Amino acid sequence: MKQPQDGQNWFFVDESGDPVFYDRRRKLIVGEASCSPILMLGFIETTDPHSLRQSILKLQQEIVADPYFAGVPSLAKTQIAFHAKDDLPEIRYRVYKHLATLDFRAQFVVARKSERIFLNQFGGNEGVFYDSLITRLFQNVLHRYQRNSIIFAKRGSRDRQEPMQQAIQQAKERFEAAWDTAVTTNITIQAQRPRGEPCLSIIDYMNWAVYRAFTRGEMRFYDTVASKVSLLVDLYDYQQYPKNWYSKKNPFHINKITPL
Repeated sequence: MKQPQDGQNWFFVDESGDPVFYDRRRKLIVGEASCSPILMLGFIETTDPHSLRQSILKLQQEIVADPYFAGVPSLAKTQIAFHAKDDLPEIRYRVYKHLATLDFRAQFVVARKSERIFLNQFGGNEGVFYDSLITRLFQNVLHRYQRNSIIFAKRGSRDRQEPMQQAIQQAKERFEAAWDTAVTTNITIQAQRPRGEPCLSIIDYMNWAVYRAFTRGEMRFYDTVASKVSLLVDLYDYQQYPKNWYSKKNPFHINKITPL
């Protein structure tokens, strides 16, 4: 194993979907329109977040100042931060074309919602299910740079700092056990809202492209930024194992996966 590079690497993390399996009456709702069929976590990584921030903010300012979008209600949200789900299609197109020109890499872990797996592996606990994906996402990347900063998109009011720290620690321990080594790199974790961190808009858009591919069969968003994806793991697609790990050598396409 190579020694970690001197310097700092930044990870910007967000989710798509949710860990919910049941309604308030404990009725299984996976498969219903109100419940996402997958939970996925992704990150972008970069050694130069400043350049990414400046580039995203410049594009945001150009779009907000464009008279073509004047008076559009959703522009109020775009003025705060780009959000793929809420932005106009014309804005979404411009953002995806812009992301294709930026210097970053992305990785994703996708978890299909299987009640059997949820109960047997995670004891029916949504928090444990969610945190397991954090561990999977980070277990092979925290040894590469001396300093690692992990920025999670803050959603709602729940305090997830301690569980996330535990999940990251488990990721480090898994790597150490697998490679019989010690990870001595420094790792810091913090939560931030997208309006205060433009790089979180990038992972929001990257996640949305993957989510649309899985849930709608649309590849056009993903294809625009496919060159940025270094790894995508369709974790519980056992029918495709071991080819459910998609990379440059095995590019992801929706036609390769087992349908949801």
